[in-house]
Amino acid sequence: MARVALVTGGTRGIGGAISRALKATGYNVAASYAGNDAAAEKFKADTGIPVYKWDVASFEACAGGIKQVEADLGPIEVLVNNAGITKDGAFHKMTLEQWSAVINTNLGSLFNMTRPVIEGMRARKFGRIINISSINGQKGQFGQVNYSAAKAGEIGFTKALALENAKSGITVNAICPGYINTEMVQAVPKDVIEKSILPQIPATRLGEPEEIARAVVFLAADDAGFITGSTLSVNGGQYLA
Repeated sequence: MARVALVTGGTRGIGGAISRALKATGYNVAASYAGNDAAAEKFKADTGIPVYKWDVASFEACAGGIKQVEADLGPIEVLVNNAGITKDGAFHKMTLEQWSAVINTNLGSLFNMTRPVIEGMRARKFGRIINISSINGQKGQFGQVNYSAAKAGEIGFTKALALENAKSGITVNAICPGYINTEMVQAVPKDVIEKSILPQIPATRLGEPEEIARAVVFLAADDAGFITGSTLSVNGGQYLA
């Protein structure tokens, strides 16, 4: 029987590519999303992947959504924590709302999503948890103290949870994308990309969502059981530390 994989923020951008790649590899995939109903319905129609709407910043919403996914598809064996938002601004001008929204959605969601599935994974002696962090969680970024703090927190979460669950057959890993060719990056003016962003990337190009998805498929595989607590950087060589 195909393993069940749940991808948060799984209908667009990097998340959409992850959902498609997991399905193509043979997983039974569910994709959650927060707000764009039209995009989610189009994704569902194009891929046949069922979609579920809830706010990952709410523990109750996550618990209810996960319960529904498992009722429909079976126990979740692969969890990809991909959902995230940005509310950028220099810290001395940042509002509490900007801070709290990003921390709760990007970091709090890891507790909200993982806590309801971890006991089942431990009981079954198998699980794959893959957290999509960011290069900016590794090196920081001007105007993104909230985002960088949350993404750095994801890496710490990954390492500690990996230590706690390695004996139970559960791996926990993080992927840190660099600049990826998604709608968010495409919204950046072309001259800024060409003059300010690409010169920072030794590979001299943006990454593609499918390249992150292939990394997820690798870490999700049964054969990747000896890789846990790792941070995989997929950034074209932009940040090597």
